Amino acid sequence: MTLASRIAWDDTILPFQLDLSDIRGRVARLDGVLDQVLSQHSYPPQIEALVAEAAVLTALMGQAIKLRWKLSLQIRGDGPARIIATDYYAPEEDGAPARIRAWASFDADRLDPAARPFDLIGKGYLAILMDQGEGTVPYSGITPIAGGSLSACAETYFAQSEQLPTRFHVAFGHSRTADGAQGWRAGGVMLQQMPARGGGGSIGGASGEGGLLTHADILSGDEAENWNRANILLDSVEVFELIGPTVQPTELLVRLFHEEGPRVFDAQRVRFGCSCSEAKVRQSLSIYSARDIAHMATDEGTVTADCQFCGAHYVFDPRSLGFEATVTPEGGPVDAG
Repeated sequence: MTLASRIAWDDTILPFQLDLSDIRGRVARLDGVLDQVLSQHSYPPQIEALVAEAAVLTALMGQAIKLRWKLSLQIRGDGPARIIATDYYAPEEDGAPARIRAWASFDADRLDPAARPFDLIGKGYLAILMDQGEGTVPYSGITPIAGGSLSACAETYFAQSEQLPTRFHVAFGHSRTADGAQGWRAGGVMLQQMPARGGGGSIGGASGEGGLLTHADILSGDEAENWNRANILLDSVEVFELIGPTVQPTELLVRLFHEEGPRVFDAQRVRFGCSCSEAKVRQSLSIYSARDIAHMATDEGTVTADCQFCGAHYVFDPRSLGFEATVTPEGGPVDAG
């Protein structure tokens, strides 16, 4: 594989369909994006692993949303890994890249170096939120933390909330290329039963952990056979095929599913991107009184804010904040009229 072709597939999401199985899916490859996400912070390895997995899942799910929409993944638990949050911003226009950002909050004093990353979440929930833009009510769906991985939680969400059998197979880690360059790389494959066939059947009991639905509770007959066959094929994937950089996603699909009639669509480029801004911070503080703002001020007489996602640091004159501001952001007097 040439350097040019490797770079062409870095930070992309490739949608596909298995025509003979009525299954759709996506292949994601995050390279520079994930490296930039994690380089913003000094996370312990277990937290890095959780953020990496969440970022890949977000990319795989987010590619399906419409232009200018946002899909967010939030994992909250009572363990030392308190919050994992990711955002996928759909492109502003056709042909433009999507943007991904991610962040984690954790209690370093409670981390057990011997514990599996997933076990550090404890009891909690995984939430998927979709924001369709101004004037709309965001959609949200929640599933409990269960199943042994964030991927399993996401699969349960689709089975439980959408009645769509869904499978994620992801891998991530540090990689060293032949030229000696090191960095985070991640990849994953998502399979999902086509809604017209998988979502309309009758559902009996729930056989999953905690009484939750699984694909076995939704599918039967030919649909179940096709689904099981595709999953067996996916189980044969190797880690190096997912995170590369020597295997192109198109080659991977042919290797795995050549008998299922794979058909690919246009790939979506992704990059790291944060939506924070000085104006948004000011807007979030606009509900506070001058007294409230004064309590937020530092010893130096300023109000500061840091973006957890990208590390941007903002410094404000307290007099320019809140609904009782007396000066403009530029320092001039507020027009009383």
